Amino acid sequence: MSIAAAIRAGDTAELPGKRDEDWRWTDLRGLIRQAPPPSQPIEPAAFGEGPFDALAHEVRVLANGREDIRIEVGAGGSRVVALRVLARGDGGHTGRVAVTVALGGRLTLLESYEGEGGYLGHTGLTLGVSEGASVERIVLAADSADGVSVSQAQVQLEPGASYAQTVLTSGARRQRLETQVTHPGGHAELRMDGVYLLADKRHADLTTVVTHAAVDGTTDQLTKGVVRDQARGVFQGRIVVAEGADRTDARMGHHALILSDRAEVDAKPELEIYADDVSCAHGNTVGALDEDALFYARQRGIPEAEARAMLTEAFVGEVVDRIAHEGAREIAAAWVAQALRST
Repeated sequence: MSIAAAIRAGDTAELPGKRDEDWRWTDLRGLIRQAPPPSQPIEPAAFGEGPFDALAHEVRVLANGREDIRIEVGAGGSRVVALRVLARGDGGHTGRVAVTVALGGRLTLLESYEGEGGYLGHTGLTLGVSEGASVERIVLAADSADGVSVSQAQVQLEPGASYAQTVLTSGARRQRLETQVTHPGGHAELRMDGVYLLADKRHADLTTVVTHAAVDGTTDQLTKGVVRDQARGVFQGRIVVAEGADRTDARMGHHALILSDRAEVDAKPELEIYADDVSCAHGNTVGALDEDALFYARQRGIPEAEARAMLTEAFVGEVVDRIAHEGAREIAAAWVAQALRST
């Protein structure tokens, strides 16, 4: 099953639906009854400056999936690249991005999704991180409320590599941000974080799969979400420790706040362990704001709306604080504060 192929062929029967286990909470086939026409070319300048442009050495733009993009970092090199994925109109499109970081290279990939209209968009990414190389990928997804957007990333690590990822999203009509990582062990390090802040009828699906294939690998994953109104958040995290992948250290946490009766969070954290001598754990909580903390804040004269925003900002702030790139961390913190105060 390929979403890109379904879009190119205009065949909605090939889209994933609720009968597909990994897509049962993000049903595209049931939502999209008729394939949209191909998206038309758009002018990126109409979107203005991107959220990360000022931080980057280079800005690359994928607009309505019109071309493929390659980003390469040579051995020992260092780059900060802003990748803007733009969508406008009511058509369907797909685009591809290939990223390679050679031996000892360093890449900060500042990725944004910006949309207007009722589009159906798919972005496929491949990221190869060589031995001793490091990548930090920060994703800020600001899709249209009427748009349907799927981003699927395949990450291949080599021993001794380092990969860190933080995804922040406000959702869309349907949105899925998926990352699959092949972890080689060999003291490679992986951090996978996420924040979803959803209001109105927006939907966001953060799905990750990490496969530890050999000994001495680490994974640290933390995702937090806040949903209100009739929004729906989905978290699916799977860590697989293959046979022989001893001494794996893998930890996953997902925690969400539901701030209204009609909002929904669906969570499925999974550990599949086929090796001995491992240290693996996962945690999952879904609940409401701490009423005692809210009471104490109001006793100190803080209006209820502001108190709720402060508490929720502190709740997701733990994820934002883990972003290593200082400028991106500041932008992420400002985005969280604005999102919580405007919903």
